[in-house]
Amino acid sequence: MGSHRHQAALRLYECLLQVYNEGNKGIPKDPFPFEADVQVHLIGEGCRSPLENFWNGNSMIFIMQKAGHAELTDQMEESQINDATYISEFMPQKGSGPVALSVTRGKQLISLYTMAQNPNMTHLKISKPVVLPPLWIRCDSSDPEHICWLGAEPLKNGNKITGISFHMVTCNGPTADKTCFANLEDLKKAHKFRHRSSIVTTKGFAQYELIRSTTLEDTMVESESNIYVDITWNIVDKILQTPPLTAVATLNIRLESGDPRSPVFQLHRELQFLLVLAEGLKTGVTDWPEPLVAESAVELVKELLNDLKNKLDGFNTSVHKNDAEKVQCDSAAVDSSIKSLFSERGDLDFAEQLWCKMRRSVASYQDLVECFTLIIKSLEHGEIQPWIHQGSSSLLSKLIQQSYHGAMEAISLSGVTPIQMLLEIGLDKMKKDYVSCFIGQELATLTYLDYFISTSVELQEQVHRIQKLHHMLEILVSCTVFLHFKHENLFPLMQSCIKYYKENPLNEKHVFQLPIRPAVVNKFYQNDHAQMWRVEINSGHGQKEVKTVWQLSTSPPVEHMTLNNLEVLCDTTVNGNAEESMYFITMANCSQVHFA
Repeated sequence: MGSHRHQAALRLYECLLQVYNEGNKGIPKDPFPFEADVQVHLIGEGCRSPLENFWNGNSMIFIMQKAGHAELTDQMEESQINDATYISEFMPQKGSGPVALSVTRGKQLISLYTMAQNPNMTHLKISKPVVLPPLWIRCDSSDPEHICWLGAEPLKNGNKITGISFHMVTCNGPTADKTCFANLEDLKKAHKFRHRSSIVTTKGFAQYELIRSTTLEDTMVESESNIYVDITWNIVDKILQTPPLTAVATLNIRLESGDPRSPVFQLHRELQFLLVLAEGLKTGVTDWPEPLVAESAVELVKELLNDLKNKLDGFNTSVHKNDAEKVQCDSAAVDSSIKSLFSERGDLDFAEQLWCKMRRSVASYQDLVECFTLIIKSLEHGEIQPWIHQGSSSLLSKLIQQSYHGAMEAISLSGVTPIQMLLEIGLDKMKKDYVSCFIGQELATLTYLDYFISTSVELQEQVHRIQKLHHMLEILVSCTVFLHFKHENLFPLMQSCIKYYKENPLNEKHVFQLPIRPAVVNKFYQNDHAQMWRVEINSGHGQKEVKTVWQLSTSPPVEHMTLNNLEVLCDTTVNGNAEESMYFITMANCSQVHFA
């Protein structure tokens, strides 16, 4: 029996050593198998760890889990499915996720790992022992304590292993029954007794959602937009304590564009039309959206040209005043709640007014050809002399400038040329819209924004950078309208966004962070339930430091909690009060063993 265990420990050591060596050359993407039922993942140093709430190590770690994927079978009985309806509200909905091992199997693997790292186990005949990264094992909570993680972490003195720190994470709930919550003083006493400590320190953490993600109206799509604040403080007084104003807070912002409730949704629609043109230019196939107005594009362009002709002939154009104002309002295309932030531009040139009319009315490629044919003929015959902004780089702007001198180059309105012409004037117009906002609010300088409006890159890249500007505007507007942020908070936030997007591609799932005083946002959470609340109880220093963590969370604290786990954990909560916040109760303990 002992020989079999020794061989198993040696096989585990060799497996982990191979994964570790491969990881040092470049983290392996695929899981590494160990025996028939286990796979090993290596989480690289600096990468996000699924254990960050319970363990503060920042080195490489091994994670072991069951090989294969969890699936719900078609043979599930109807009663099982009905019972799972309530439980499923707490479960992640995307993908099957990692699969846990049994607690018994997890304890076996921890035992083998400890044996392989024990320098006294010389009979294993490991020629050059290597201190391996900590090992964490996903467990299925099938035991009475509901263990969901087991961990083992070598204690070192230089390159010599002196002991092992064992970790155990348990989870119960969800429940709204506050009698199940621990008492802080009892937690301190248990920690002191377990670790023979006379002095302990406490540290609190709370997370509140300020803007919640919801399902979009008239769709089945759930928005992943979310703004929440993480708050930490020292000296915890009681369980579920509201963080003091002296705490340290970090705002976390993840916003996706396209929510119809956004104050800048109309700008998003304008951007979407720009993307349609960009895709048509790239693929040669344009999926024209439904027009937003009843009048045809040709009719609207004729009205604009007639207005310019009358101005050139000196006729009174007061009858067109309302039309001009309508174009100006369309250029801003924003909700009235942010007019002071995103002010209407009153300096739209001819090309920008043309864009405003055409983007709402063009329904086909033929519309484009007819509209630009009308414009070019009017320019050639000297019937109009439209004003345009200096520095406009579009083909239409160049033709207009040439018309001032009575000599225009011949343009063939065939192929992708009409699409490119409209795309260019749209790019010019929207660049000015965004830049006007950021500069007008004194959140950036023109020089600092030059990357986003540069014409030295090809058109597709220019479109990509416009999308970045729009995403930054969505963040700015949300923090201004919903959180009532002032310039002192908006400025560092926008500087952070600009820096990120100068170095990275568009990523609406990225979480932007901003250090902030709790007083700025406490009115949004002081009467609300925390989405996560945690207390850490610490004693000792250095490698002798030990920690107890007790946490409440409204979502499952581990991603490998399966339907079966929750059926076990939720027995006492299905008939509970739905209006009370339902919390998962998670506890992490550690103990140390020192080798002689």
